[in-house]
Amino acid sequence: MHSSLPSPNVPEEGAIAPPSPKKSLWQQILGETRTRIFLLYGTIMLAVAGLSVPIFRAALFSDVDARVRDDMTEELAEFEKEYQAWRAVNPRTQESLRTFIGEWIQDEVPEDDNYHIFVLEGELYRANPSALPSTIGPDSELMQEWLELSLEFRETVFEDQQPVSLTNDALYKAFPMDSDDARDEEIAGVFVIVHLTEGERVEALEAVIVFVQVAVGVILVAFLVAWLLSQQLLKPVKQLAVATRLISETDLSQRLPVAGKGELADLSRTFNGMMDRLEAAFISQRNFVNDAGHELRTPITIIQGHLDLMGEAPEEREETLDIVQDELERMTRFVNDLILLAKAERPDFLRLETIDIRGLTETLFTKATKLAPRQWGLASVGNGVFVGDRQRVTGAILNLAQNATQHTNASDTIELGSAIEGGDVRFWVRDTGSGIAVQDQSRIFDRFARAANRYRKSEGAGLGLSIVKAIAESHGGRVTLTSQVGVGSTFTLILPLDSPQESHAL
Repeated sequence: MHSSLPSPNVPEEGAIAPPSPKKSLWQQILGETRTRIFLLYGTIMLAVAGLSVPIFRAALFSDVDARVRDDMTEELAEFEKEYQAWRAVNPRTQESLRTFIGEWIQDEVPEDDNYHIFVLEGELYRANPSALPSTIGPDSELMQEWLELSLEFRETVFEDQQPVSLTNDALYKAFPMDSDDARDEEIAGVFVIVHLTEGERVEALEAVIVFVQVAVGVILVAFLVAWLLSQQLLKPVKQLAVATRLISETDLSQRLPVAGKGELADLSRTFNGMMDRLEAAFISQRNFVNDAGHELRTPITIIQGHLDLMGEAPEEREETLDIVQDELERMTRFVNDLILLAKAERPDFLRLETIDIRGLTETLFTKATKLAPRQWGLASVGNGVFVGDRQRVTGAILNLAQNATQHTNASDTIELGSAIEGGDVRFWVRDTGSGIAVQDQSRIFDRFARAANRYRKSEGAGLGLSIVKAIAESHGGRVTLTSQVGVGSTFTLILPLDSPQESHAL
């Protein structure tokens, strides 16, 4: 047993769908593509800035340390030079060494945050400046290390200078000094150059803080500029949305302004091209429906009128039936033409075979001469074969011949011919009839087209040349027209010798 109650998830037929819930301002902003791009850009900027701060700090500290090391190496080299000169001309006694140290301290002024320390006989002897901070004072761990350096330096006296040592608070470099008074296992003393890093690192941290402040300011300005520019960059997308909302079946004139280059400009051009095709298709469809309705309305009106007025006399009935039959046949031809044009867009429209050009041309000429009494002529006939649909090609050329008979008199000439040129076969129908004006030649193949000089004087619906064009294009070919008013016209069907697109074949 089926329930008559509607499904709770499916609205009843005819019911009005509930409006979508209104989004808040923040939901609208966060849902915009512009906001998403901005947030992505902001995240990347913040990540880059966040990573750049420790990198900048490390690079700055490294640069400071490298500069300090260079200064210390240079000062130690100067001390060693003077020390070696002193050793060359002075006795190496403790008293003489103390005199040298005193004179050297008096003449040398250390760089900022640098200290010159002399350790003799395991004790602090002199320092310049004399007031040492607690980090390197007499009771510090560093000082105790330097006091013990004499034994460590015994095996490397006067060899290559020792590398700079690094602690958390100081950089230092030591140099051994000897004298004749020292025992075998000792040296006379040690000269130490010390650089306290606290001041340099404070300055570096201040520079990092300045960098962070500048980076924050730059990021804020970049965010503001990005927010404003993103609105301008995404303007074509917003215009696309607005134009799409304004499009209706009765108004397809909306277009986007195209400026500059790039993906958004391509999007605007693509949208405009799509709208051009849609508008042309809608106009063509509307005109087609109007023209088709007009063509069908006329015979229906004629039939209805004659049936309404048909009398009882046998002669009147027979005359009315003849008229009705004629109009029905005309409607049938019109419907068949419409069906043929619709089939031309289907992949099974053509039934391909190899066709002999000479045989087909002669057959066409024989059939065409039966259309009307004219001065028929067969021009040159091509020799060879091509691949096509015999019935469709025959119908197209006989359509051209039929048109020629409708716009010529009995005394006019109609000529058929064929030839092979390059990779194409050409079939033409040439007449000496009324001709077609230049302004009408470009539209004569359109459906229901009517030339200004009433080129189509037949009772047809104006689909004959459209059918010829459709058959030519389905074969991968084309149809051309050369005409002059009062002189005549030449229609040429140009088809490729090879097989047309496989999609048209069965």
